[in-house]
Amino acid sequence: MISRRLASAVEAALARQPAVGLVGLRQTGKTTLALAISAARDSVYLDLENARDRAQVAEPQEFLDFHRDRLVVLDEVHQAPEIFRELRGAIDRGRRSGRRTGRYLLLGSASASLLRQTQSLAGRLAPLELGPFDVLEAARDGEAERVLWLRGGLPESFLAEDDPTSLEWREDFLTSILARDLPQFGVFVAHEKMRRLSTMLAHRQGGLWSGAAIAAGLGMDTRTVNRYLGLLVDLLFARRLPPYAANLGKRSVKSPKVYIRDSGLAHALLGIGEYPALLGHPVVGGSWEGFVTENLIAAAPRGTAASFYRTSHGAECDLVLELPGRPRPWAIEVKRGAAPRLSRGFHSAAADLSPERAFLVYPGDTRFPLSPGVEAIGLRELAAAVSRSDPPAPATPGARARAGRAPRARGEADGRTTSAARSPGARRAAGDIIFHRY
Repeated sequence: MISRRLASAVEAALARQPAVGLVGLRQTGKTTLALAISAARDSVYLDLENARDRAQVAEPQEFLDFHRDRLVVLDEVHQAPEIFRELRGAIDRGRRSGRRTGRYLLLGSASASLLRQTQSLAGRLAPLELGPFDVLEAARDGEAERVLWLRGGLPESFLAEDDPTSLEWREDFLTSILARDLPQFGVFVAHEKMRRLSTMLAHRQGGLWSGAAIAAGLGMDTRTVNRYLGLLVDLLFARRLPPYAANLGKRSVKSPKVYIRDSGLAHALLGIGEYPALLGHPVVGGSWEGFVTENLIAAAPRGTAASFYRTSHGAECDLVLELPGRPRPWAIEVKRGAAPRLSRGFHSAAADLSPERAFLVYPGDTRFPLSPGVEAIGLRELAAAVSRSDPPAPATPGARARAGRAPRARGEADGRTTSAARSPGARRAAGDIIFHRY
């Protein structure tokens, strides 16, 4: 069994708050994690998609009062929105009687839906997000990292017996989430339209969002396409990475970058089921960059702001991480080649950003200096450093020469990525409930 890094964060949140809201794309393992945590406590679990379980909360106040001394785990809690009207009162009654923490664990599959329902619980609920497996959880070596990239981090897909079985599972999952989940949230959109939009996003993995261009390609109006994208973001299926917001006096782009969050789902939309096929596909650069970016944001500590930087004069940085407690941002470039080189655009971006540290992530394990202040580094090592908000020690002399002799993975070729996938880390207004990912 693969341990989830979020488990300790959920335990800590239950120790300080009466309620914890845990969201994530379907099949990320929310139920498994919740059951593992509740097994060590006096608890009750209800799956509110099950009619029999949902009937137990027909009278929410009576149900909550009856289980006032237990941890109540409510799965797919959006199925019973009426319970939120009673949760605030139950929490406040518990506080007056000395039951202040660890009372409710609420699970949901759509961030915006649960966010709206939990606004009345501000100050009483700790919101967290559980993503798919990341490299710190599931990629113990380079081979496991390649499997994680190809299949994505949804547990059933990553742990499948072989690649064809994994692809079949992901194709079934896509049909389910696009055809079934949207109507459950009151959104009635033709499955074919959402599938076409999702496939176009996968082809453009990490491209700058242009609602007008996407709408023209799909034969829809721009307003509809923008709304559909918002739905996919709410489902935690797609992500928008904002441009770096600091005023540097440069003509930076204003559009976000958009991509399918799980690399395995993006590959399934494109019919990519094997590693050699991925390496030969035009989306390989964008896919790798999106995989790296998603994993680094997943590893980043609470309070991290993530963005990208690009100007009309060609300066570009694939990922900018503003880590809590660090004086300046970290600038990160992503390349697919086994012998990576920095682009002129990254040098220009680094001059504009004045980052505390600068890295180039490539699919290797050896860390070595590329230029003054910039190091090449593997994804797993940088993810570990980001999770600690602690820059790794400088590369040792001679590392670059050793890296240059490192063998390539079978079927792998040199290549530079296109500007690609990012994850959201947009700054939010004070007072918003933000679902934090660890």
